[in-house]
Amino acid sequence: MAHDTEKEIHLREPPQDSNPSPKVKPPPQNEKIPVPFFYAPSDDGTDENLLILLHGLGDTHMPFSKLARQLRLPQTAVLALRAPEQVPFLYEESYMWFPSFDGLGELLAHPDPTPALELLDRVVAHLTADCAWPAPRIHLFGFAQGGTLAAELALRQPPLGSVVSVCGPLLSYPTRPTRSATPLLIAHRGDAGSLAAFKKGFESIVEHAMPVGGGMPASKPEWEPIMRFWSQRLSRRRAEGMYEVMSGMTG
Repeated sequence: MAHDTEKEIHLREPPQDSNPSPKVKPPPQNEKIPVPFFYAPSDDGTDENLLILLHGLGDTHMPFSKLARQLRLPQTAVLALRAPEQVPFLYEESYMWFPSFDGLGELLAHPDPTPALELLDRVVAHLTADCAWPAPRIHLFGFAQGGTLAAELALRQPPLGSVVSVCGPLLSYPTRPTRSATPLLIAHRGDAGSLAAFKKGFESIVEHAMPVGGGMPASKPEWEPIMRFWSQRLSRRRAEGMYEVMSGMTG
């Protein structure tokens, strides 16, 4: 489970900043984020990193808010967003980030994520302008459709802290002259067919192949590469009386 590995995270020191962001960040405002969300500041009182979690097709943000609380990453606040559109033909709470079905309920072959990306652009603008989060301290984690959005968003934003995309292929084929400097971890279950597109869009990629079958990482071995990836990319703020390095992984 994710919380079994929380003690293994250790953080890198951020570069010196002549105008550092505040230790405790203002919370996101409901009127500036047009979808329901869950936000929690860091458990240890230092908001140095922000992890944004994006759920998959047919889900809500609530399971990811529980995951965020379980992760308890040091010096890391969490923001779980709910997708804007309800899945058609279903009565339970299930949402999608962008239209994914035709009039007969069949999955679209070429869905358009542009409206969802524009929504996330607004969220990131609010976080950086109003909540004092530097873009390099913002990290994204997404599953399936949410993983697709996380990677697509990084391609259109200045360099972010990192992206973890679990079973989320790119929908676009990057054509920009320079690749994104945002570090990316791709976790997949036997389908790495879109890896070539990721390599065309990102400078730094870590591939994490999980056993075929299943969805989200569901065991300590499946979470360990993700936790290691974060341990190498999350920043820490030094403060008197605070820890500097958690007990860490070696590999």
